[in-house]
Amino acid sequence: MNDVAANLAYIHEQIGAACHRVGRQESEVTLIAVTKTFPADRVREAFDAGQRDVGENRLQEAESKIPLLPAALRWHYIGQLQRNKVRKVLPLFAMIHSIDSLRLAQYTNEVARELGLFPRVFLQINLAGEESKAGFSIEELRASWESLLSLDRLEIVGLMTVPPAVDDAENSRPWFAALRALRDDLAHQTNTPLPYLSMGMSGDYEVAIEEGATHVRIGSAVFGRR
Repeated sequence: MNDVAANLAYIHEQIGAACHRVGRQESEVTLIAVTKTFPADRVREAFDAGQRDVGENRLQEAESKIPLLPAALRWHYIGQLQRNKVRKVLPLFAMIHSIDSLRLAQYTNEVARELGLFPRVFLQINLAGEESKAGFSIEELRASWESLLSLDRLEIVGLMTVPPAVDDAENSRPWFAALRALRDDLAHQTNTPLPYLSMGMSGDYEVAIEEGATHVRIGSAVFGRR
């Protein structure tokens, strides 16, 4: 077993244990192996070990890797999405995790209509109001909600967040719980299905799962240090 396969096996054990602690099924959690800076041959090792969902932060990297890898891979765009990249991103990725403003959502909707696509997207929420991170504030999300729901080409499947950097994963728990509460409140108040929560990375994915994560984005724990 190569190191990528061994790492994936260990992570799945941890995912299963985290789910068991809170009465969830492991099948409720999608592991996204983040391929940023790792070459296609490393990604193929993950594929050969059974991994099917992979994430990429940069369009240019994805464009170079996707043609070299099996079509059965499901690619998730997890980096900041710039307007000038939308037209190229949409056909390549099964899900986009980083719609961070109403303006971007509206533009993505227009491009999707032109391309005949119905992209599945997460709305990125900047819960802590960090200036270094993109995303809707809670107030912006609530103010934009009706406009977001009116976008006929976007399938909004859930919310995504990246909490402030911390030394102890437990310190991320309040942010993960806050995203879940926000999702539950929006879904209830507007009768809108929002089944997914994209939250948790290599250092805190177990805590994120305990708080309801359905998609965890894990790079270094799968492929090693960059």
